[in-house]
Amino acid sequence: MRHGDAVPEEEAGSDRDRWLSPRGREAARVLGRLLREQALELDAIVSSPLPRAVQTAELLAAALDYLHPIATRRCLEPSAHPRVAAGELATLGGGVIVVSHEPAISALGAFLLGRPSFPSFRTAQCYALEDGKPTWTARSDIGQLQPYFVQ
Repeated sequence: MRHGDAVPEEEAGSDRDRWLSPRGREAARVLGRLLREQALELDAIVSSPLPRAVQTAELLAAALDYLHPIATRRCLEPSAHPRVAAGELATLGGGVIVVSHEPAISALGAFLLGRPSFPSFRTAQCYALEDGKPTWTARSDIGQLQPYFVQ
């Protein structure tokens, strides 16, 4: 998934330091409720170490009653290469929520599926990948889960 809406770079001082805006916090909570309804069985929640991603992961963990530590990985930062992230994620189990940024998160989706590209993620949007294919997307902006159709 992609992190929620963040404050502008001018307010934070740098892109790396941006934190969730009030709108981004609410969107992460909405997404958490949508995911909770799916009764996900999680092995891990892993996040980019940037504040907006960590805060999104924490809000999701709270909504999902996930009590384990949230792992942070530099390989999920915005300019990271998807091959490195895929290698690290493979060690975490089958039920993993990944919180990252564009363009890294859509590049990771494409890499995992063996495709040249994957749709860009909106803020606070996630895609479910099951058995090597995308099955649904959850979007906080419309507050619903939708089946994924190959584009």
